[in-house]
Amino acid sequence: MKLSQFKFRLPDELIAQEPVANRDEARMMVVNRRTGEISHHIFKDVLNYFDEGDVMVFNDTKVFPALLYGNKEKTGARIEVFLLRELNEDNKLWDVLVEPARKIRIGNKLYFGDDESMVAEVIDNTTSRGRTLRFLYDGPHDEFKQTLFSLGHTPLPPYITRESTPEDAVRYQCIFAEKEGAVVAPAAGLHFSRELLTRLEIKGIEKAFITVHSGLGNFREIDVEDLTKHRMDSEQMLASEKLVKTVNDAKDAGKQVCAVGTSVLRGIATAVSMGGHMKTYDGWTNKFIFPPYDFTVCTSLLTNFHMPYSTMLMMVAAFGGYELVMKAYDEAVAQGYRFGAYGDAMLII
Repeated sequence: MKLSQFKFRLPDELIAQEPVANRDEARMMVVNRRTGEISHHIFKDVLNYFDEGDVMVFNDTKVFPALLYGNKEKTGARIEVFLLRELNEDNKLWDVLVEPARKIRIGNKLYFGDDESMVAEVIDNTTSRGRTLRFLYDGPHDEFKQTLFSLGHTPLPPYITRESTPEDAVRYQCIFAEKEGAVVAPAAGLHFSRELLTRLEIKGIEKAFITVHSGLGNFREIDVEDLTKHRMDSEQMLASEKLVKTVNDAKDAGKQVCAVGTSVLRGIATAVSMGGHMKTYDGWTNKFIFPPYDFTVCTSLLTNFHMPYSTMLMMVAAFGGYELVMKAYDEAVAQGYRFGAYGDAMLII
C-alpha cells in the first residue's frame, strides 16, 4: 500500500472543534464487512449489535495536562512546552517538545505559573524540537506532579484549532480513564456515558481493559510513499492476565471481541499469540498496521472518523477492507459526518 491511497477530500467544516452535548448521542455509521452494507444510527444504538457474553475492550489510559506555557529567563519570551514523558522521578527529568525551539538552548531556565514558582532548566537537546528539562522543585514527587499538572492544559489534537478550555479536561477524557500516561485520548471511548456502560452491563456484555499510552506519534506526518518504510513511535502498553483470560474465553465460546478504538486494536494485535489468542504483555509497541493484515482476535471495531493519510485510517482500512472503508469515508463526507476526536463514530462488524 502507498501513502497516496489514503487521500480523500475532507472539508475543514467537518473537523469537529467541539464535542456533542451528550457523549452517547454522536452519529454512528455501521459498516458490515460481509455484506458491504452501510447504515446510519446514533451512538447509543451500539448495544443492538452485541449480545450477552460478547466482550468490549477499552483503553483505560488517562490523558494528563501535558501542555504548559512558560517564560524564558531574562527575555520573558513565551514558550510552549509539551510534556511527553517523565524520564526520572528522583531528578524530575522530563522529555518535552518546545516551541519556538530556536529560542531554547541548553542551560536556559523556564518559569511557569503566574508567580513563576515552577522553574525548569534545559539540560539536553533530544531532537530539533525536543529537549530534556530538569524541574527545580524541592518537595516530594507526588506534590511536584500535582503542582506541575495544575499548571497544565489539556493537549487537544493539532486539527482542533482553538485553545483548550476547562471543559476539555472532562470531555477529552474517557469516563473510565484510570492509568495516567497518554497525551492523546482514545477517541472511540469518549462516546461512552455512564448510562450506556450500565446498559451494557445489564445486557451481559463484558468490559475488559487494556492500557496503551497513546503519544504524539499518532499525529506525526508520514513522509514516505512506501508504507513498509514508515516507523511508528513506541508507546507503552499493558495487557493483563485478567484481560487475556476474558478475551480468550470469549474467543473459545464463539463470542464477539470488539476493539473500542484503534489503540486497542493495535494493542491486542501486539499481544497476539499462536492460534488467534492473546498473551499477557507489559512493554512497548511500535506496531504499524496497514492493509493487508490478518486480525485473529477482534471481530468488530468501534472507531472515530480519522484524518487523511493518518496511521489510524490505515489501521481501520486494514480491519474493514481498503475499498469498503474508503467508500464509507466518501459517504461520511457526503452525509456530513464529523471527523476527529470530538467527531462521530464508525462501527465495523
